[in-house]
Amino acid sequence: MDKSISHDPLVLVARRAAAAGAEVLSRRDESQFNLNDKSAAGDWVTDFDRASEEAIRATIVTSRPNDELTGEEFPSAKPSHPSGVRWSIDPLDGTTNFVRNIAYYCSSVGACQLEEDGTETWVAAAIVAPALQVEYFAGKSLGAWKHDLRTGKLIQLTGPVESATKILGTGFGYDAERRQFQARVLEGMLEDYVNVRRIGSAALDLCLVAEGALDAYAEYGTQEYDWAAGALIAEEAGCQVGRPASNPGWQYAGLVDTAKLSVPGS
Repeated sequence: MDKSISHDPLVLVARRAAAAGAEVLSRRDESQFNLNDKSAAGDWVTDFDRASEEAIRATIVTSRPNDELTGEEFPSAKPSHPSGVRWSIDPLDGTTNFVRNIAYYCSSVGACQLEEDGTETWVAAAIVAPALQVEYFAGKSLGAWKHDLRTGKLIQLTGPVESATKILGTGFGYDAERRQFQARVLEGMLEDYVNVRRIGSAALDLCLVAEGALDAYAEYGTQEYDWAAGALIAEEAGCQVGRPASNPGWQYAGLVDTAKLSVPGS
């Protein structure tokens, strides 16, 4: 692994924070879920979501008290003397998988830098999937990596290769009308792929594209915390990446014909 990424201060904090969140998730206990719906039936939140985000925030604040924090479960935290760095946190991406004991869930942490022109540049990312025992991380212009937590093996990610047997990853919203729209768009895309996978975690979908296990990923209506880390990991692996210009919008990565990604009413 290149020393520049192994010593990058924001990447190091991202990795520590994602690991802290994942450690909470590794203590999964069905008796302690305290399961509740959020936006719709099936859009679950548990005490583990909240405890994981608390662990992630505490890890970041310990090293970088002047950074802004945004996340899925708690209000944004803006410091009195902001550093210009903002963190986007998804403490448990794949809550449904977590509740149902399906291994594809993770803690996801991304950092962006506020530029002089007011734009934000994503600069550091880390995702840890405790049930899979794998970590993904990336830094802006520093590459993307997969870390097998069982063996310690590190692999630099280089994305998918064009082939005649491409597989698409996607996801569906909790709202029935949105699912119907997503299915219509998916029908128009299917001619480009031999099959589809629905993993249940946008962050891990993006990582799977980064490592070439999936050839493409496209999903409508994801939130920033869903893609903040995974999009940078895919981008640093050399993938075409699209971040939603508006919310909701399309998040995509890999070998995607973007002309087929319509919006409702078009």
